[in-house]
Amino acid sequence: MLASVDGARRQATAAHHSVTHLLHAALRQTLGEHVTQKGSQVGPDRLRFDFSHFEPITTGTIRRVEELVNAQIRANAPVQTDLMALDAAKQAGAMALFGEKYDDEVRVVKMGDFSTELCGGTHAQRTGDIGFFKIISENGVAAGIRRIEAVAGQAAIEYMHQLGEQIDAAAELVKGDQFSIAARVRQFMERTRLLERELEAAKSKLAAQAGAGLLGQVISINGQKVLVAELEGIDAKSLRTTLDDLKNRLQSGVLLLATVSEGKVSLIAGVTQDLTGKVKAGELVNLVASQVGGKGGGRPDMAQAGGTQPEALPAPWPAYSPGWKNVCKQG
Repeated sequence: MLASVDGARRQATAAHHSVTHLLHAALRQTLGEHVTQKGSQVGPDRLRFDFSHFEPITTGTIRRVEELVNAQIRANAPVQTDLMALDAAKQAGAMALFGEKYDDEVRVVKMGDFSTELCGGTHAQRTGDIGFFKIISENGVAAGIRRIEAVAGQAAIEYMHQLGEQIDAAAELVKGDQFSIAARVRQFMERTRLLERELEAAKSKLAAQAGAGLLGQVISINGQKVLVAELEGIDAKSLRTTLDDLKNRLQSGVLLLATVSEGKVSLIAGVTQDLTGKVKAGELVNLVASQVGGKGGGRPDMAQAGGTQPEALPAPWPAYSPGWKNVCKQG
């Protein structure tokens, strides 16, 4: 068996490793010397770098970090490695990772005058070998610990190509170009919000019209006005609008409305203020909800519920059942 080293893979991994040193130094220069490495992972296609910091990094700061790192890459400084005594390395300013155990003799990796760290891993020969550096994401992973994911070299170039393709595709969808996407998307969002408001207004109008047509279905139970109805073609949100409109029209009464949408039942019960001491909206809505596989709750004058069994929606409605009459009893 013959073992061999994949040169291209090793070179790509070395680029991602070396750039973590530059990234560490750039973060300390930008954010402060409290920044220390808390973990890292490098490979041929990307890197992950965890570090101590107390808040998210702004977009402007991320850009500044990228600029500092890429400036060092363009400087093409030699990556110098030396073996020296641990104390001498620390006196020379080499960064040591907290919690790591080092031998009396350590390997010091120096990149120009920008970065000096203790490290035993594989590295590029010069910073220029890294090629290009791009941060992909920054987020928190634990209290006081942030994580940066990034790419370098050929992986960074491929990432930028993919990003450009996505931008071009988005630009085509909004009928703009790379530099007008944000403005075009903003226009679409404003138009969408306007249409949503118009749609809600139309739904409210239809719900009010549907509610007005229900007044002829009001019955009397124990001397109280009672309206129980199923509405078609309105959503759960519009039930509330319809309920409020009907309560105003009835002045005094008890209401229970339902609608079915996408296989789910939405229920709402309402009791006018003068009857809240006699009838509880929550009891009314749960009387039906229990029959359609759901439950609900709310205030004495208004309660909502949902269910997953529209086929079990009572017909005729429980306005004619002993249970409903018991809930609607006076006194």
